[in-house]
Amino acid sequence: MKLLISALLLSVCQGFLAPVPSTFLSRKTTSPLFATASPPATARKTPVFDEVCETTGVTLTRFMIEVAMLNPELSELPSLFSGIETACKAISNMVKRSQLTGLTGYAEGGGSINVQGEEQKTLDIMTNDVLKRALRFTGKLGVLASEEEDTPVDVEPSSKEVMFDETSKYVAVFDPLDGSSNVDAGIPTGTIFGIFDHDEECVVEGEPEGLSEAEMVCLTNTLKPGTDLVASGYCLYSSSCFFVMTVGCGVYGFTLDESIGEFVLTHPNIKIPETSKIYSFNEANLPQWDAPMRETVEKWRVGEGKSGNRFSSRYIGSMVGDVHRTLLYGGVFGYPSDTKNKNGKLRLLYEGAPMSYLMEQAGGLSSTGTKRVMEITPDEVHQRVPIVMGSKGDVQEVLDAYKAAGM
Repeated sequence: MKLLISALLLSVCQGFLAPVPSTFLSRKTTSPLFATASPPATARKTPVFDEVCETTGVTLTRFMIEVAMLNPELSELPSLFSGIETACKAISNMVKRSQLTGLTGYAEGGGSINVQGEEQKTLDIMTNDVLKRALRFTGKLGVLASEEEDTPVDVEPSSKEVMFDETSKYVAVFDPLDGSSNVDAGIPTGTIFGIFDHDEECVVEGEPEGLSEAEMVCLTNTLKPGTDLVASGYCLYSSSCFFVMTVGCGVYGFTLDESIGEFVLTHPNIKIPETSKIYSFNEANLPQWDAPMRETVEKWRVGEGKSGNRFSSRYIGSMVGDVHRTLLYGGVFGYPSDTKNKNGKLRLLYEGAPMSYLMEQAGGLSSTGTKRVMEITPDEVHQRVPIVMGSKGDVQEVLDAYKAAGM
């Protein structure tokens, strides 16, 4: 059975890695798009769940079918989640076998640079293509934005031989392989995704240089605040393959059972502890942090913070791994601004906002120190933002410090 599943995953992976059709916009064509002000977010109905969604062992497929039955406004979401989970299974297999298949090191032997000036790993490019193809053929996606793409990408199938009765209801944003610089050392990595509603009246044809003003507006449909998210989640590739998600009614964690090839519910309705004794920061940057952030962490180190507890440092260096541990055990994860990176290092659209949605749905907080991350509207696709997120009591201590400093 395991050999059969491995063969199936390999065939899926190979299918997704076929050459991407020319209807996709080029990875290296233009500078990031800028958006006009977005309209205010409308109040979104909180989904209704039943006992099936709380039952350990239920598969992700069955879980999403139940969610769609109970919430007709989400009836098209299961198809998109099916594409994401299939891609995650393929990526998990690619990461796990990367040392055996030669999928290590930098793309093109080094020198392949993405729009943010970061050198791309071989798996950065391959996992990006896997996700694009998996999502494109759901028939539910109009536009996507990725860490590895210069601009938002229109994913409407152009071939008239491919027939869909579905609508392009959603916009997807993702970081295909968070922590890819660590993959060669076997350190946990992951995929982050967020899903927004899409304006189905948008039709985009041609290359970015030739787009009309209306078509450019369609592509900037991705530039929305986290408060507009319909769903978000991540897949963690580690000791097990974990799929953690929210559709606005709590956070649910699934684990891949490789014997049946399905994600099964193992962590229903995750709630982050209100306080803890763990922080996860790159402390090498501590001397360059804002004074409120630096002083708060220094107090935690010696047990002089609000709780009186002496904190321990636990830092992996992969956002998905650090956030996953923080959700389960509590504490604070962050990448604050510093004198070198005044806007922080993490990207707002496809890292900060989706993870903040999860954190808040689990009962935690997420802030830049002075603003709620979920309320920030991106000015461009790859905008960076300072982030501190985690247990409510501990993050509030940071916010109070910034407020006391008049920042």
